[in-house]
Amino acid sequence: MAEPLPDEVLETLLTAHNDDWSEQRLTADEIKEELASSGQIPQSFRRGMLQHPNPELRARATSLWLWLTPEQRETLLADPDPAVSETAREQSRVLDPAAMEADLPEPDCHHRALLLVNYAVSRAVAERCLAQGRNLWALASNHHTPADVVARLAHDPDPEVRERVAARTDLDPALLAVLSEDPDETVRTRARLQPLPRTWPQRAALDRAFGHTAECVGPVGGMFLEPGTNWYEACAASQEPRLRRVAATCAWLPGESVRRLAADPDPDVRHLLALNHPLAPPAIVLDAFTAVPRHRPYLLTLPRLPRTGLGHLLDHADAEVRALAAADRTLAEPPLRLLSDPDPGVRRAAAANPLLPLGLISSLLHDPELAEGAAANPSLPVARLHELLDRGGLPAAAPHGGAAPDRVRR
Repeated sequence: MAEPLPDEVLETLLTAHNDDWSEQRLTADEIKEELASSGQIPQSFRRGMLQHPNPELRARATSLWLWLTPEQRETLLADPDPAVSETAREQSRVLDPAAMEADLPEPDCHHRALLLVNYAVSRAVAERCLAQGRNLWALASNHHTPADVVARLAHDPDPEVRERVAARTDLDPALLAVLSEDPDETVRTRARLQPLPRTWPQRAALDRAFGHTAECVGPVGGMFLEPGTNWYEACAASQEPRLRRVAATCAWLPGESVRRLAADPDPDVRHLLALNHPLAPPAIVLDAFTAVPRHRPYLLTLPRLPRTGLGHLLDHADAEVRALAAADRTLAEPPLRLLSDPDPGVRRAAAANPLLPLGLISSLLHDPELAEGAAANPSLPVARLHELLDRGGLPAAAPHGGAAPDRVRR
């Protein structure tokens, strides 16, 4: 989960132009595209773009059209800046069934499914999908699909389509009751998981975790419109583990809910909490590190990941876990045997451990495989570190207000 960038940095990146980035590997537009899905733009900044004094950011706010209120949409359509109002008119097409029908690409185009999931659907498009038997999963997910089409999709032979219908918030109670008795277990579970009334943000939060492991879900971040902390608290207290997994993705849960989920019998609940909540206990963060390999790079950035007391992991089957333990400065004895571990990452971590004897560290500096780890060892004397810097041929540092000397000043 990426940390949100400061507002002033986001303003600079989101309003930059390509000619400002001629020396960069990425263009300004490419950076903006990456930012949009990076999780580094907090919801508070996205909401603030609606009234931002910079018209470029107000224009970017129109990309949130589907999640804006009618009043917010009208404000953007009436914006005094022509570029903002024109962009808003273009975005408004997503809620115009006729415009969506005109813009719909060919059946084999991936973008077609995206439109059918999110944009207003005309009856002609819906009937065409039903007749072709294509994109029905997308149609069943779409907020704007006509109610009678939804009722037909509830009886589709494909259980994935019926599960998407069972997740909707606008279901007729009688149809929900039918789906609650569906022959497919996943359909039944989704129908029974949350009673009516529901909200679309709640459905989105459930979609992120339903049927997925913690390794698949990972850190959620602040990219999504959230259903509210009170709803997450209710999920945390549920007897249903799938709802508790959803609750564990909320970074704003209060301490009582965090303590409850940290002791949850479902490992995915605990691992999701470790990946998403700043108050997750260190013990479950370490457990997530050992159990969820995909997200170890992110877990290594967390200050609550234990770096000491890891002696019990020195013989772990996973090399990345052994490497974490090999760096522990509180081990009962130096990790000498890990210097010959089959994995080079473990060997480097062991070589960097300050528990090693100084003479051994110095000798490891001459080992091509272990020199990098040994050079990072904090036990090396200052003079030895300076010698390594000199041997590395680093450019000389200029003194304040003067030309660079021939040698690095220290």
